[in-house]
Amino acid sequence: MCGITGFCDFTSRSNDTILKDMTDTLVHRGPDDHGYQIFQDTNAIIGLGHRRLSILDLSPLGRQPMQTPDERYHIVFNGEIYNFAEIQQRLIKQYNIKFLSQSDTEVILHAYQRWGIESFHHFRGMFAFVIFDKQQKQLLLCRDRTGVKPLYYYWNNGCFLFSSELKSFHQHPGFTKKLDINGVHAYLKWGYIPAPHTIFENTFKLQPGHYLTLDITRQTLTDKQYWNSMDCYNQPILDISFEEALVELERLFIQSFGYRMVADVPVGVFLSGGFDSVAVTAILQKHQSERLKTFTIGFDEHTYNEAPDAKKIADYLGCDHTEYICTPKDALLIIPKLPDIYDEPFGDSSAIPTILVSEKARQNVTVALSADAGDELFAGYSKYQTAIKIWKTINQLTPTQKKLIDHCLRYIPFQTLQRLFSAYNLETRAQKIKQMLRSSHIVDFMNITSQLITDQDRQSMMLKETILLPTAFDNKQSDIYQTDLINLMLATDYQTYLPDDILVKVDRATMSVGLEGREPLLDHHILEFVARLPGHFKYSEEGPKHLLKTLVYQYCPKSFLNRPKKGFSVPLEGWFRNELKFYFLHYLDPSRLKKQGLFNDKFVVRLRDRYLKGHPENVQKLWQLLMFQMWMSRWMD
Repeated sequence: MCGITGFCDFTSRSNDTILKDMTDTLVHRGPDDHGYQIFQDTNAIIGLGHRRLSILDLSPLGRQPMQTPDERYHIVFNGEIYNFAEIQQRLIKQYNIKFLSQSDTEVILHAYQRWGIESFHHFRGMFAFVIFDKQQKQLLLCRDRTGVKPLYYYWNNGCFLFSSELKSFHQHPGFTKKLDINGVHAYLKWGYIPAPHTIFENTFKLQPGHYLTLDITRQTLTDKQYWNSMDCYNQPILDISFEEALVELERLFIQSFGYRMVADVPVGVFLSGGFDSVAVTAILQKHQSERLKTFTIGFDEHTYNEAPDAKKIADYLGCDHTEYICTPKDALLIIPKLPDIYDEPFGDSSAIPTILVSEKARQNVTVALSADAGDELFAGYSKYQTAIKIWKTINQLTPTQKKLIDHCLRYIPFQTLQRLFSAYNLETRAQKIKQMLRSSHIVDFMNITSQLITDQDRQSMMLKETILLPTAFDNKQSDIYQTDLINLMLATDYQTYLPDDILVKVDRATMSVGLEGREPLLDHHILEFVARLPGHFKYSEEGPKHLLKTLVYQYCPKSFLNRPKKGFSVPLEGWFRNELKFYFLHYLDPSRLKKQGLFNDKFVVRLRDRYLKGHPENVQKLWQLLMFQMWMSRWMD
């Protein structure tokens, strides 16, 4: 696991000092080693920078940038190719290649040299890499299928930059950090900025399963997709029994999880006590002799605390378990770091315990496996069932009934009712119902239930006009083979919320402390199978994650796991009214908001003061605003 950055500069403003400065901003991603290389082309300066976290082949032979023996191809790479040894053997057998190291980086280079873009389909793992082809005068950027590893690029006025994190761009004189107001809108709506967009103009995320080529001679960019998760759902449903599906799923899990244990450094697992992390932990522990190191974060607040459940499971499985309780004091230390760790506005508050558990794990291991994607694969979120219930109810209404309800909602005095009945977030809920009345697709319904602010909120909150940036939510999958409602929603979440929220959260949290995070449930072979299963295998009358739960019960007693889902969230409501109150008062101060000129200060202060007086309905909106204001203070002031 590493950090990569670099440039292709047609303006002659770049040099090795700038490249070093860009690379050194990523030292947290690669504390073990570094490398830089500059190339002078006839009309451009090309730079490749790398920070290394040594996981495989700890020797100097794994250093980057790396090149092929003929010096045509040069690479910087971040990630892991878990099946690199198999690909290496195939290349040796077919082409008699002499490998100089046991590094997966060298395997990528030779695979690309022999197979070109077809090589991407051979890679099983998480990756973001950039290859400079000196002969063709081309830079190629490639990102893994699901988007586990990040890759940003900037293209404006003859300056092309790339990096694992946006912070590198600030070190280059060609980077213009101009706020994209539509990106601000997207952030407030979702709590993240969906790919390919970012918070800055002319700056983009390379989308999962895509590769980008920069033709240095013509100065043109070409973005192409080599793998699409939607294609997995756009296949006929498999004609197999539930029992057959269970057997195949276990086989895929054992294979996928085993690949993720390959390392020349200590490996552990994040264990929350939920079905996803228990599946990973239990299967791994069963298939190895040494005690697996597991790590859990808990809270003093019982509603949020899964630590006792995790410990009980770890003891049963025979793991070497470490537990830590997250307190407001811990949050006080972590929150100021968030704008640096997430150098784009990011509103998922579970980043706090994720960073904390990463810090604790790093004291014992260099690699940690998590269980992200379990909810998106096996329908673990309640929003799926909620969306279906509302969708079916509204579809039973006549157009006249819909108009009548919409008319009534327009004139109901929600603020008065909220004060009288202490109804939670009544006005926002009513706004969402009005949106649903005008929608006709199940993905729209899930989209609306997931929004953190409504269009009416945006109009009240933001002073500048914006447009809503296009995202995968806009693709209603009209050409998808299956009409299964659960699968339609899972397919959308796999392309949006998973890569742009969950995977961003884990990558930045783990990398901030030099810990490699691995995602065993994100093996593409698992998705290619699970996507073709009927929705009721996932969300049945038994509840969510039916197939996964059935498998986990084979490894762990049902009594250990039969409890309400708590999720990996933090007790913001209490913290920010007490120990962390000063954050809201300082960053959401009306004079600061007026000077900034982005938000209606009266509207924001009204939300803030109502919350501080004991009304919790807007705590998530306020957290979004707080994170944005802290980011602005760090990167734009």
